[in-house]
Amino acid sequence: MDMRQLVAKNVKRCRTAAGLTQHEVAERMGVDRAYVSGLEMGKRNPTVITLWQISQALNVRPVDLLSEDDQGRHQSRIGQKLDNSETK
Repeated sequence: MDMRQLVAKNVKRCRTAAGLTQHEVAERMGVDRAYVSGLEMGKRNPTVITLWQISQALNVRPVDLLSEDDQGRHQSRIGQKLDNSETK
């Protein structure tokens, strides 16, 4: 899958799962709603910084925007387990 299309699919999936509108995500990122729309349509090629901003706006990890299917969420859970084991 084309990386822009993968990011587009994941941004929309995470946004709708969070119950947010494109406008709300845009406000959190400090960009126009049309920019978020362009991301979700795969017309934008986001930088690493933009991916970070999107992940913060959606309260997900950047890997969740770059991974196919559940791989990113699985890796995030592994990271959380590692973090928790280090604090014990």
